[in-house]
Amino acid sequence: MPSRFTLRQLEYLVAVGSCGSVARAAEQVNVSPPSISAAIAQLEQEFGLPLFVRRHAQGLSLTQGGRQLVEQAHVVLAEAARLNDLANDITGKVRGPLNVGCLLTFAQVVLPRLRRGFSDRYPEVEFNQTELDQSAILDGLRNATIDVALSYDLNLPADLRFLPLSNLPPYAIFPAAHPLASHPQVGLAELAPYPMVLLDLPLSSEYFLSLFEAARVRPRIAERTRDMAVMLGLVGQGFGYSIANIRPWADRAPDGQPLCHVPISAPARAMRLGLLLPEDAHLSRTVDAFVQHCCAAWNGDAASG
Repeated sequence: MPSRFTLRQLEYLVAVGSCGSVARAAEQVNVSPPSISAAIAQLEQEFGLPLFVRRHAQGLSLTQGGRQLVEQAHVVLAEAARLNDLANDITGKVRGPLNVGCLLTFAQVVLPRLRRGFSDRYPEVEFNQTELDQSAILDGLRNATIDVALSYDLNLPADLRFLPLSNLPPYAIFPAAHPLASHPQVGLAELAPYPMVLLDLPLSSEYFLSLFEAARVRPRIAERTRDMAVMLGLVGQGFGYSIANIRPWADRAPDGQPLCHVPISAPARAMRLGLLLPEDAHLSRTVDAFVQHCCAAWNGDAASG
C-alpha cells in the first residue's frame, strides 16, 4: 500500500530537522507550531518509526532513521520542484509555489509592495512569504524551505549567491525633541554620548556596532529590542536614538509619535540590499521571474508589474 504523506509534510520535516526546534521551524515556514507537530506525528505514524528524540530543554534531535528520511525528503522535494519547473517550461507559464524570505528589519517596508506587483503580473504563482532574521534566512536557503530571500550583505557564506539591488547608507532615528534631530547630518562621535536603542537582531546588531568601532567610539546602549516596531516606539517616546538603513513610509512611530531621520556622515559603511540564492541553484522560471521583477522595481521600471 503506498505511503500517504504530502510534500508539505516533508517540507515541515526538513525544516524541523534543520532547526532542531518546532517553534523555529514554524517561524521559518510561516505556519503555526501545532501544524508542524501534527505533520511530524503523522509522518512518524505513517513510516512506523520515531523521527526525533524529544529533549525538553534542548529541543529535537533526529534519530538515525529520521536523519536518513530527511536526506531522502530533500531529494523528493527537489524532484517535485523540477517537475513543476518542467511543466512551466513546457507551457511557457510562470506558476506554482514560490517561497520568499525577507529580513525582519525591512520586511514591512519592502515586501508587500514587491509582492503586490509580482502577484498582479503572475496570478498563478502561490506566493509564500516568511519574515526572518539573517541566520534563519541562511538556514532556509540551505534546506530549500526558501527559494529566494531579500536581505543585506551581512556575513554571507560562500555557498550562497548575492545579487545586489540597492546601497542603503545608515541614518539615525531621533524623537522630535532630540538635540540632534534638526541637524542635516550627524557623525558617530556626535551620537555616542546619547542613549541608544539597539535593534538587537543576529548580524544586524553587529553591523550597527561595527560602525562605532570603525569610528573608534563606543555607543551608550540604553535599550535593546528584536522588534523594529518596538524600537521605533521607544525612540518616539524619548528613550534614545536608533540606527537603521531603510526608512518606513511614515515619519512616525507606531503610537503616532513623530520621528526624525538624519543621515549619518561618511565614512559610515552602507549596507547593500539584495537577493540571496543558493550559489549552484538552477533558477526555475518562477524564481527567475521574481528576480527580474525585483531588479525592475529597484530600477524604477514598472515596479507594480
